[in-house]
Amino acid sequence: MSTGIVIRGGRQRLTAGAVLHDSRVMAGRQLRRTLRRPTYIVFSFIQPVIFVLLFRYIFGGAIDTGATSYVNFLMPGIIVQTAIFGALVTGLGLTEDVGSGVVDRLRSLPMARSAVLVGRTVADLVMNVFTLTVMIVVGLLVGFRPTQPAWQLGAAFLLVLAFSFVFSWISAWIGLSVRNPETAQSAGFIWVFPLTFASSAFVPIATMPGPVRAFAEHNPITLVVDAVRGLTIGGPAAAGPAVRALLWLTALLLIFVPLTVHAFRRA
Repeated sequence: MSTGIVIRGGRQRLTAGAVLHDSRVMAGRQLRRTLRRPTYIVFSFIQPVIFVLLFRYIFGGAIDTGATSYVNFLMPGIIVQTAIFGALVTGLGLTEDVGSGVVDRLRSLPMARSAVLVGRTVADLVMNVFTLTVMIVVGLLVGFRPTQPAWQLGAAFLLVLAFSFVFSWISAWIGLSVRNPETAQSAGFIWVFPLTFASSAFVPIATMPGPVRAFAEHNPITLVVDAVRGLTIGGPAAAGPAVRALLWLTALLLIFVPLTVHAFRRA
């Protein structure tokens, strides 16, 4: 798959260029597989749209967000939630590849083993770009009205993508650790739902009981959502939450990339 191999001391070592090439090939492979499943693509869009309609038109009237309209409060949270759900696909897909023997066949090729993980996470990141774009369009249709300059809207979009990329690695580690598609799916939702709902994604955290509010204030999802709100509709300064969110994401990436690589070697 790649010719960038250097022989040192009787051992083969792939060059950085070869690793990048192999990762690009693996990402392309995964994207082609996804595009050949139109039903999967359609249903991946339907779920977040249902969440938008559910909270916008059913729960929204019962939630007080002060001077900010609920749809403007809601959409940053829905966008971040959509990014998380998109990241869960990574662990499930890797588990299926391990179980079907695809990973064993890839390991027999002269390629960087890390390219399997990098290619998968990058491919899911690309799919998240399209999903999040659709969600923004849906938000505009139901009344979402960003007020900030274009560069801030772009920064919010990039922050959400960085968030989804990091959570793809967490999902990959969980999937490779449990090694079973059904268990991987259940394990993914078990930790995602408490993090998502015990945050500022759907309701102001000031309305939560004391212990839950304390957890929500330090929840990385709250930090990302608050940063995205500040960058899109204004209000409280976005710089503080954005910096804290980036610190969280950097720490999580440094922890879960090595853990995922180790789990992949054992799979």
